[in-house]
Amino acid sequence: MGSVASFGSINVDRVAYLDRETVDGLAARYDWFPAPGETRRVERVPEAVESHVRETFLGGKGANQAVAAARADADSALYGMVGGDADAFDVRPSLAGYGVDVGAVETADAPTGTAYVFVDEAGENHIALVGGANAAVGTEYVHRTVGALRSADCLLVQNELPGATLEALLDALEGPGGPLVVFDPAPVDGAADLLDHGCIDVVTPNETEAAALGDRLSALDATVVRTRGAEPVVVDPGGPFAGERFTVTPPPADPVDTTGAGDVFAGYLAAELADGRALEPALACACGAAARSTEREGVQRATPARDAVPACGE
Repeated sequence: MGSVASFGSINVDRVAYLDRETVDGLAARYDWFPAPGETRRVERVPEAVESHVRETFLGGKGANQAVAAARADADSALYGMVGGDADAFDVRPSLAGYGVDVGAVETADAPTGTAYVFVDEAGENHIALVGGANAAVGTEYVHRTVGALRSADCLLVQNELPGATLEALLDALEGPGGPLVVFDPAPVDGAADLLDHGCIDVVTPNETEAAALGDRLSALDATVVRTRGAEPVVVDPGGPFAGERFTVTPPPADPVDTTGAGDVFAGYLAAELADGRALEPALACACGAAARSTEREGVQRATPARDAVPACGE
């Protein structure tokens, strides 16, 4: 397989499994509460809401996607920052145990980022982010790591880090050579400012993000992959994959937790493309892995190995 780098967030996921009535009550009481399938930045989560938390996992879109790429048999490396509390959560050893190279992960003078994940009875998720160490990933870190990032076959970028940092990263990747860049515009706030960057090759919005970005997606010279849960993925090929629109239907699944399915999808897609697989079969493999991941709680521990995903062998 090829090499995949993920430049992004590393979080401790604090997960609450709630009935629909409780979710609706939180949404009515707090205007910051995320919509179904939405990831939203917040300053803090009130204790009354945090009291619903029952599980703690490791997460963050950057880390999740790096794990997924490793589980898809890519040579996967993660770039980002954790807090001084990372050892208490075994962040680096856990990620390394999945096969992710964490040698470039640095420690910031801030707590490790936190994601509050609220999962309803249908397995739908609502995610609130408190930045922590992720907010400390700055342009200096970009300058320290861009050489290694440029050497990857595929680079995964998400929108959970500061916008100025991501803009500096994309600027530094300009020019000939460099990796194929897959951009996940979540959370969607501020993502439109990065979309037009010439080095982005693939964009992977979900339904909520695609609706928010609207016509901006249609104007891109990049491949736009709209994920829609259990419904067919809609693909508008552009950039290096230019061609006609097509769809890819995910396999059936019995979901218990959809949290991170988009991360599994992105990580698998990057691994397949890094290995030189054509776009459509790469997407079929990614769909199969994402669907299978929803049948277990959590994200990283629910990410299947490649040989357990039938679509990846076709």
